[in-house]
Amino acid sequence: MRKTLAAVSVAASAAAFVVVSASSSVAAPGGSAAKADAVGASASDIRASAADAYAVQRVVKDADGGTHTRYLRTYHGLRVAGGDFVVHKTPGGARGGSASALASPLTLSVTPKIGAGQAATAARARFTGTVTSVGAAELFVDASSGAGRLAWETVVQGWQPDGQTPSKLHVITDAVSGAHVGAFDEIETVAGTGASLYGGTVPVETALSGSTYQMVDQSRGNGRTCDMNNGTSTCTTFTDADNAWGTGTTANRQSAAVDAHYGAAKTFDYYKNVHGRSGIFGNGMGVPSRVHYGNAYANAFWDGAQMTYGDGAGNARPLVALDVAAHEMTHGVTESLSNLTYSGESGGLNEATSDIFGTMVEFSAGNAADPGDYQIGEKVNINGNGTPLRYMYNPGLDGSSHSCWSTSTKSVDVHYSSGVANHFFFNLAEGTGATAYGTSQVCGSAPAVVGIGRAKAEKIWYRALDVNFTSSTTYVNATRPDNTARAYTLTAAAYLYGNCSAEYKAVQAAWTSVNVAGSDAACPAVNDFALAAGPASGSITTVGGTVTTKITATVTNGAAQTVALTASGLPAGVTATFSPTSITSAGGTSTVTIKTTAATPAGVYPITITGTGPNATRATSFSLTVGTVSCSGTNGTDVAVPDNTTVTSIIKIAGCNRKASASSAVPVAIYHTYKSDLVVELVAPDGTAYVLANRSGGSADNIIQTFTVNLSAEDANGTWTLRVRDAATGDSGRIDTWSLTL
Repeated sequence: MRKTLAAVSVAASAAAFVVVSASSSVAAPGGSAAKADAVGASASDIRASAADAYAVQRVVKDADGGTHTRYLRTYHGLRVAGGDFVVHKTPGGARGGSASALASPLTLSVTPKIGAGQAATAARARFTGTVTSVGAAELFVDASSGAGRLAWETVVQGWQPDGQTPSKLHVITDAVSGAHVGAFDEIETVAGTGASLYGGTVPVETALSGSTYQMVDQSRGNGRTCDMNNGTSTCTTFTDADNAWGTGTTANRQSAAVDAHYGAAKTFDYYKNVHGRSGIFGNGMGVPSRVHYGNAYANAFWDGAQMTYGDGAGNARPLVALDVAAHEMTHGVTESLSNLTYSGESGGLNEATSDIFGTMVEFSAGNAADPGDYQIGEKVNINGNGTPLRYMYNPGLDGSSHSCWSTSTKSVDVHYSSGVANHFFFNLAEGTGATAYGTSQVCGSAPAVVGIGRAKAEKIWYRALDVNFTSSTTYVNATRPDNTARAYTLTAAAYLYGNCSAEYKAVQAAWTSVNVAGSDAACPAVNDFALAAGPASGSITTVGGTVTTKITATVTNGAAQTVALTASGLPAGVTATFSPTSITSAGGTSTVTIKTTAATPAGVYPITITGTGPNATRATSFSLTVGTVSCSGTNGTDVAVPDNTTVTSIIKIAGCNRKASASSAVPVAIYHTYKSDLVVELVAPDGTAYVLANRSGGSADNIIQTFTVNLSAEDANGTWTLRVRDAATGDSGRIDTWSLTL
């Protein structure tokens, strides 16, 4: 996991995503203006240089048709850490502005004065612990500060001084002066003494293999939980004969696994149900969880691919609390979305994002044994004295975190600079003063804040992280005041709830309450309003059937106005009738009746409801599902699976104009004399791979099983591929038949 700059990759889409090939790039001839124009931006907005080239990282498409394309940048062929930018387009395809991490176009020389070998030697000297390998130094442009600098990045791997915590230390060395620029560890750790088991009796999703249950969550991308057996290498998936796991005490090794498995499930559910993201990685895959790691290991860590939990002091106090697990896994979400640089104020925002969503997962879980609060790690007793690791309502209570922004915030550890954003989020959600979760004080003479509730606050933060933040976003930026958390969360609030809405003004007040000022554009004196549809979706399953929804208009600024309603994006044979056709923006409502005919094809259709007033035009969306289409196919052609070989079989789906189901069925019949040799994946038309089986099942033969997979992020139409890899020597087999019901 790289926090200086993500590799050029595509984040697999959640429901709102449009996946764009990572190979899509722009290297237009001519100067900077031509290159910027090729991505739909101005050269000044994205700080374009004639030596730049751009590659699409991912695209987010809004319900109203607006798009937000995130690009990575190279300069004279070198990757640029901090060179990312986002290009916004309106629903009609017009330019909607852009956000860039750079302060000015790059003009530096790319000829190093310090060699790669010198950089690697300097990086090795920075490692504390036991070194196992030193990677080749990579020359790149470090623009994480907003200005470009030629640098070497060297990855030193090994073990931290405790001999059990793995380390992948990325060391940045100035390629001109040889000065040490900085370093970060790819392994995210939570150090502490541990506590106990925390979740009480909880549901555990498992898979039945023969007569044995495995701790594999098939409904959440086959996330598995395994036992490290107090070692640091081999991990064995937990199994059970009766599907009753653990005893609630550490005397039973399954108990810690229950907490870890439950934490991974609740985190997966939170991102899917609240933000429409298909799991941590955005591709439907579950998170592996490793428990009982090391000997008396008082730590837990995220390594970019999986969670690992130690057993704490005396191997008796596992660190498997829900908010700790969700915090660490959220680092994976942040990397996929905005890849906030893990240093300075950007690193503080990165850590705060994990605290924020770790806390929101805890609230979302609704577990009476571990209820939601705004304390981080309160169950695991990280400090050994019964206190939590951090307090979101008053970050300074831990003795190190910053409750209010100051000029020194950028210079403290990221776990402490996170306090500013944590305090902001608490004030935005719960308000200042005495609350049910603690007392929050404003900074200086800032006015008190009235909270807007967790549901709105979490949506605003996620939206900003998803489509606005860049890798170098900070709290305060005198050179680029638009590249700040304040500016981007205001943009998110305006999109979600309306410009100058109560929510927008609450964001302004919450940032001011933590001493983060801004040069926000004044709320216009013109009258403005917002539209909402309730419900926001509906289905029609009979020819000539109807569905209704209520459209409500509310004032977001100024005085009320009369709003005329229209509908667009209607599929063939569909009509929309409003009663009444015009409403007042002071809470007026209209019922829209949507009716189909025999000419309406089955599918899912986004319908846009537009309100036009004398001072503003606003829109909302309604998702219409027509018919009960069963999109399925079967391939019964045998495909041999030789030793150490990867083979494929395809099914083409056409005429299914909707997303696939969250409970898509994949019946598979693979005859093979040793099933644990096999890695079986379903590959969606956009290239996203969903793991069905990963060398599991012991020495048994054959995989004859129906897998249930959440494919709701995928378009049903296209070519679906069953990919089977024989990963060992000595046995072979064949794909006999497989089917797909989306």
